[in-house]
Amino acid sequence: MALAFASIGVANAEDAAAQPAAAVDQLPQDQDVSSTVIELAGWVVAAKDSQGYPFAVIDKAAAQILVFGGDGRLRGAAPGLFGSAVGDHSAPGIAGLALREIPGRDRTTPAGRFVGGFGPSIDAGRVLWVDYDSAVSIHPTANVPAEKRAERLASPSPDDNRVTHGCINVSPEFYEQVIRPTFERGGVFYVLPDEASIAETFPEFAQSRTTTKRKGWRRAGRARK
Repeated sequence: MALAFASIGVANAEDAAAQPAAAVDQLPQDQDVSSTVIELAGWVVAAKDSQGYPFAVIDKAAAQILVFGGDGRLRGAAPGLFGSAVGDHSAPGIAGLALREIPGRDRTTPAGRFVGGFGPSIDAGRVLWVDYDSAVSIHPTANVPAEKRAERLASPSPDDNRVTHGCINVSPEFYEQVIRPTFERGGVFYVLPDEASIAETFPEFAQSRTTTKRKGWRRAGRARK
């Protein structure tokens, strides 16, 4: 089960990250969570990088979003829809454009660490901003018949989940059950890159990862003696 992998990785970092029984799992059956996601979530808890705020680890390549409470406990995991263009940066001035004005090449979901929260928008009411400066938010799947967003979200493959203008879509059920209550007072969002390296996107995590591996090699050497 996908959530079991995620909870194990975080629990290895700190006991408080054990999976609660109420965690919501909407990931496709038998779909795994990557080791990078597991390690990053574990590092966030161990390093207290989210400073006690809830956080999400978002994997664009696998089209997954994992949500954790401020205590590090896994709240849920679900598929997501992301920007139709592959890329890790937002074009300058994109927040000031209407959706129809955004060129196809600029419809990216930026990668990195973002501190966000609920706030007003010009055309969609109160939304959960991941990055206000680039106008990226998390919201329930929009009803765009020609784009078949609900069908893409329900598909077991992540290959058809790149369709938005850059925002992150989840199912209405996951939004109401997990996203809205977890991030009511804000949170931290870790979006994995499409093309950039993990070291470039999350340098402190990458450094910690390297140090941990080196320590692991030394421990393994002593154990063989």
